Amino acid sequence: MLKGKTALVTGSTSGIGLGIACALAGQGCNLVLNGFGDAAEIEALRQRIAEQEGVEVRYSGADLSKPEEIAAMVAEAEAAFGGLDILVNNAGIQHTDPVEAFPPERWDAVIAINLTGVFHCIRAALPGMRERGWGRIVNIASAHGLVASVNKSAYVAAKHGVVGLTKVVALETAEADITCNAICPGWVLTPLVKQQIEARAEKEGIPVAQAEHDLLCEKQPSKAFATVEQIGALAVFLCGPAAAQITGTTHSIDGGWTAQ
Repeated sequence: MLKGKTALVTGSTSGIGLGIACALAGQGCNLVLNGFGDAAEIEALRQRIAEQEGVEVRYSGADLSKPEEIAAMVAEAEAAFGGLDILVNNAGIQHTDPVEAFPPERWDAVIAINLTGVFHCIRAALPGMRERGWGRIVNIASAHGLVASVNKSAYVAAKHGVVGLTKVVALETAEADITCNAICPGWVLTPLVKQQIEARAEKEGIPVAQAEHDLLCEKQPSKAFATVEQIGALAVFLCGPAAAQITGTTHSIDGGWTAQ
């Protein structure tokens, strides 16, 4: 469905970003992966996706807290593939603490990656999309882009900001055959969430399985994790022809979390 398109997925060396990248590659997209990790493991990942899906896959180690590296990453993608058609802003970090105990440097880091980095990626990618008359932007927000939880002030603020930014970009590109939408996952068993579960288990002195169950019961009525494959399939849909008139919207995939 998307054969020959080029997609850049930030934070795509693991978790949700990797699931989305694999889904897009499965539809014929060439890829630019981005994220941190062991260099040898990332290279093996790049080769595996390329060989399995028959697409070209490149990797950029751009630090999304640095606007100049974001601009260079987008420029390199456009030079290598002749354009950037799909941008998926997925990279994110987390820190939890009450507001009065929240370290200012952690606030700055979460906002820089989770919100400001999204702005700079879109700003860099939009001119080329406008020039070619087609583009799809998918921002991975969160259930926390729609509702709040305690001890997550920076993350909630950033994800609410992503939802607002999504709407503005959609309005500004509404006549340009460019869409901009946000996916708002609930709990997904990614490495980031596994770390939270393990930390909770240690803090409360309970088994990891119990911490996982308790986490789901607090927020997600389905009591089941969403999967990276489900989120990847939704991202593919939003990039496809059936979604050409869907823009500026949020799409929850949260087992009923935000229906409460």
